Amino acid sequence: MSHSHSHDHANKSGNNLKVAFFLNLSFTVLEIVGGLYVNSVAILSDALHDLGDSFSLGLSWYLNEHSKKKPNNKFTFGYSRFSLMGAFINSIILIGGSVYIIIEAIKRLMSTEEPNAEGMFLFAIVGIAVNGYAAFRLSDGKTLNERVVSLHLIEDVLGWVAVLIASVVMMFVDAPYLDPLLSLGITVYILYNVIKRMKETLVIMLQGTPYDIDPEKLKSEILQVQNVLSLHHVHIWSLEGEHHVFAAHVRVNNTTSFNQVIQIKNAIKAILKQYPFSHYTIEVELEEEPCELENS
Repeated sequence: MSHSHSHDHANKSGNNLKVAFFLNLSFTVLEIVGGLYVNSVAILSDALHDLGDSFSLGLSWYLNEHSKKKPNNKFTFGYSRFSLMGAFINSIILIGGSVYIIIEAIKRLMSTEEPNAEGMFLFAIVGIAVNGYAAFRLSDGKTLNERVVSLHLIEDVLGWVAVLIASVVMMFVDAPYLDPLLSLGITVYILYNVIKRMKETLVIMLQGTPYDIDPEKLKSEILQVQNVLSLHHVHIWSLEGEHHVFAAHVRVNNTTSFNQVIQIKNAIKAILKQYPFSHYTIEVELEEEPCELENS
């Protein structure tokens, strides 16, 4: 079995989540104060949404740090799946928040309110800058946890872009319905992407094959190794969407020495190293050797 770690990326991931958390929390406090000052229900509603985002970011940061713990007798593969749990919880929170925003947007379409356009404009500039920077910090995230959190921040950026556009228009035109209409469209788009990410998270939690691995292509490559006769009991799954696990029984022929077995295993490992596998197990069986797992 081979096991590799990506400490640099893990540390970068934790730092990015920490920065995003404190930025979001600080801006949430500013939104609450500013929303009351400019008498904007839209900004106060977004403050409530950002408060949920802050909770999600804090949870993601905590679980990301927890996922760095080394393997032990309780969790022999380590704690990396705690990061995946963060992605799942955040998806649920984001779906709930999106449904809330959709309901509020529909209410405002049915009963429009006149907001402070100038105040909305100023807050939109700050909102785009703060959330945009946080989203940029997580834009190259590889784990599902980072990608789901990034959706939180992208939703916030797009929401503030909508507020910015609406505030500029409302400075010149009486169109209070514009803000909820834009918010509704953006939230539906984000909700669609969150559901896609949640499905991907569930596939990994249920030990489905990672989307970036083609099992048939991988099997075909291994079968090209000299003296490899067949494969069975092949399992491919992912720890948290970034690091994958491979296990297989490899039946060989024309192999009479231990050195030949080592050569076959090394050739297979060379193939596996081209993929994002952090764990792999190769069970070599001779042609005449029976295996009770061959048909399982």
